[in-house]
Amino acid sequence: MNFKNIILYNEPAVSEINITQLRNFLEEKFPVKVKIEENIFSQFNDEQVRNLSAIRIKDIKNSFTRYDYNENEFEFERKMSNDSSLMESTIKVEEAEEISQVFMYDGFELQRILRYLNKDEQTLHIVITNRLTCTFDDNDGRYHARAVICANPAIISTTGIIEAPAKPREYYFEAMALKAQGLGIESAKEKHKEQFLDYNDKRLTNIVEGYLLQVIFYNITGESFCEDTQCKLNNAHWQKDLLFSQIEINNLCKKHSEILKNLN
Repeated sequence: MNFKNIILYNEPAVSEINITQLRNFLEEKFPVKVKIEENIFSQFNDEQVRNLSAIRIKDIKNSFTRYDYNENEFEFERKMSNDSSLMESTIKVEEAEEISQVFMYDGFELQRILRYLNKDEQTLHIVITNRLTCTFDDNDGRYHARAVICANPAIISTTGIIEAPAKPREYYFEAMALKAQGLGIESAKEKHKEQFLDYNDKRLTNIVEGYLLQVIFYNITGESFCEDTQCKLNNAHWQKDLLFSQIEINNLCKKHSEILKNLN
């Protein structure tokens, strides 16, 4: 490995994530020393917050252009940088009448803002955040939510973990039917709750472990994902596959277990 240290930046607004457990997990798996730091955005100055405000996505069907934010939006972004729990007051994907109402950020641009962290090649920085990171896909000409942006610094989006892998089709149909009747979708969520993750889910720590592995394997091998659903490196496109690989299987496949064994 070309790094000996990992700095793990906590997301204090997501209390379900046990950051100490994640540190212990990494130190047990890899020959590294892991340091925990607090929310990275609380360290941002006004210039950095303005850059953060400018990478919000308002049109998911066009590639990145800097967002022309107003001063009220900047002030809210500054408050949210100091208190990330304010993100909970914003409109979630399933609540939005238009997707532009959701707070979304270009993941690669956010990574670019955070590159000032890279002061030495022996330290890998991993930022956990409740901001929703997205990347533009040239193949279908639109932005998609992402749970993880690899490389260094890496970003793990807790909101992306909830929103990026798709929920069961039956859930979407039932939720749409309830909305059409002017009703809430709580009954649909309750019915399908074992089939997907939701906000404030107690399983998040175990799920984040898998994304941490993806980040580290990317920085070691250049490949972050595995096609095998029975591997914690599987890039799940459906919530059921995410839960299967990270909770039920909760292990690496033979190929990636061998790579890990050789590292140690």
